[in-house]
Amino acid sequence: MQEDFQKIVEYIRKLYNKPEGQIYLHEPFFGGNEKKYLAECIDTTYVSSVGKFVDSFEVEIAKYTGAAKAVACVNGTNALHIALKLVGVEQGHEVISQPLTFIATANAISYCNAKPVFLDVDMDTMGLSPKALLNFLETQTHFNSATSLQINNKTNRPITACVPMHTFGHPCRIDEIVEICNRFHIPVVEDAAESLGSFYKKQHTGTFGKVGVLSFNGNKILTTGGGGMLLFQDEELAKHAKHLTTQAKVPHAWEFAHDEIGYNYRMPNINAALGLAQLEQLDSFLTSKREIANHYKQFFNGSNTEFFNEPQNAVANYWLNCIFLKNIEERDAFLTYSNKNGVMTRPAWQLMNRLPIFKDCQRGDLPNSEKLSDCIINIPSSVNNK
Repeated sequence: MQEDFQKIVEYIRKLYNKPEGQIYLHEPFFGGNEKKYLAECIDTTYVSSVGKFVDSFEVEIAKYTGAAKAVACVNGTNALHIALKLVGVEQGHEVISQPLTFIATANAISYCNAKPVFLDVDMDTMGLSPKALLNFLETQTHFNSATSLQINNKTNRPITACVPMHTFGHPCRIDEIVEICNRFHIPVVEDAAESLGSFYKKQHTGTFGKVGVLSFNGNKILTTGGGGMLLFQDEELAKHAKHLTTQAKVPHAWEFAHDEIGYNYRMPNINAALGLAQLEQLDSFLTSKREIANHYKQFFNGSNTEFFNEPQNAVANYWLNCIFLKNIEERDAFLTYSNKNGVMTRPAWQLMNRLPIFKDCQRGDLPNSEKLSDCIINIPSSVNNK
């Protein structure tokens, strides 16, 4: 087994042309106009939440993804929080999601004082399973015509949103999920935090649901240092989002008037300047990452280790490449070996339902989520600029 581990580590070093030193999981790459735009932003003195770079970044992200409007936020978690509020999630409500996700998904639900319900994922997408979703809604919920809300039979709470996630940049069956949720009067907030540059049936992820969310954290395919974006097809909803994320201030030449509870979630102009320069390079980033994925695919073909390929009908950004080991013991042995030898790898997140803070939340049967969580390893996936 250790011999196999050694071969994988040696191959990664060869792929990144780095025979010695640390190889990180996902490093940002700054090879464009980043310094130029940052200097320009500083020279204007508009480095906070107002400025031309914020406006331009929103326009260009909307254009790239095919959204009608985009609204920049300080990070992806805040964007998820606002998205849930926009679709009507309130205290005492429930939100369907998947347990195989980053904690931000479940935390954002909690910020609304709502409870997540965790349903299983599909093995071939690692995202929320439409079959599990439909089964839950058909057998464990009912529609209240007086409130026009779908009600959980077990808890008697209304289910007011569904948050599927495109895991590691691989699109889930989002069209089926949206169709099912529409039938049951449940809006979809699409967690596309990891999938900028990923398409499902030729449509960009984050544009299928009522609201989509992107993340530009330092380890994402495009970074603003910290940042997020809300995607909309409904321009009025986008207008409300911008209002909420800027403290709900009513426009006026000098008065400080606020007409609802707002949030200081607006992306600073200096971060947007960085993002705009990164966006100009996104196509080359995607090309490089697909080349890396193809190299991995060839290397692992026919071996004892399975490489995760993009799902059917999808074009993935291959944000973080995944391999599957046989069980949790082999997974942990490889994690120990690779990290000890200077190649950063990591497991998938702990399933949300296994965390003490969410252990009491309702969940369905989770065989796929449990198997994936125990077997997944992310391997180095940085843009290769050698």
